[in-house]
Amino acid sequence: MKQHLAILLAISLTLTACGPIDTLKEGFSHAEAVSAQLEKSFGSKPFVGFNWNNGTLTNVNITFNGVPPNAPLNDIVAKAKQTVVAEFKQAPKQVIVSFAITP
Repeated sequence: MKQHLAILLAISLTLTACGPIDTLKEGFSHAEAVSAQLEKSFGSKPFVGFNWNNGTLTNVNITFNGVPPNAPLNDIVAKAKQTVVAEFKQAPKQVIVSFAITP
C-alpha cells in the first residue's frame, strides 16, 4: 500500500511540474530571441531575463554590456519594448533596460 502511494505521489508531482517547466523553456527561448534581435539592431548582445507570476509575464530585464554606440536611448527603449512584446507574445507589466558600465 505504501509503495502504491509513493508511486502515485511521484507520478502526480511529475505531471504537475510539466506546465512550469514548459513555461520556463519557452521563456528562455523567447529571451534568446529578444537578445538576438536586439543584437542585430544595435550590434551589442544584451542579457535578457524575465519573470512570470501565475502565467503572467511580470517583467523583462534587458542588460546591455555598455551603451550601444550611435543609438539614442529612446530608440533602444522603443525597440526593446517592441521586441519583447513580439517575441514573448504578451506585454509584460514592465520592461527594464539597463547598461552595465565597467568603472
